[in-house]
Amino acid sequence: MDHVDAILAQWHRERPDLDVEAMGILGRLTRLHAHLRHAVERNLAAHGLNGSSFDILATLRRSGPPHRLSPGDLMATSMVASGTMTNRIDQLEKIGLVERLPNPEDGRSVLVALTPAGLDRVEAAVTAHVATQNRLLAGLSSVERAALDAALRAALARFE
Repeated sequence: MDHVDAILAQWHRERPDLDVEAMGILGRLTRLHAHLRHAVERNLAAHGLNGSSFDILATLRRSGPPHRLSPGDLMATSMVASGTMTNRIDQLEKIGLVERLPNPEDGRSVLVALTPAGLDRVEAAVTAHVATQNRLLAGLSSVERAALDAALRAALARFE
């Protein structure tokens, strides 16, 4: 029995006419997300990053060499507004993890590139991040992981 079960039991008692199955699933997803986010943020903080800064560095890293993207390409992967992206890039540039370079294909624009320090930081952070993710799911068997992944993929596909 978890916290959500207690809430559902109250609704069953007070409103037995309501089908609260979806409330239970979504409530568990919400609570689980909070626990997972906390663990991930704690891990990223150990590397001097937060979710937003890690997202940019990881996007640049997984783009492959030379680890450069336009601000627009970065915005497309993170779905944030232009001003927000500019601010995030500014902050990473201030601490020497990214740099803005002239775009050789368009002199009016720039590319955002990982610096050597940025590459080192994201390499360490992503290694720890993956280890944290695996630790967070260690209580599930491989069959349970596969079933959960399939169910979440199906649910997400309906929105995307």
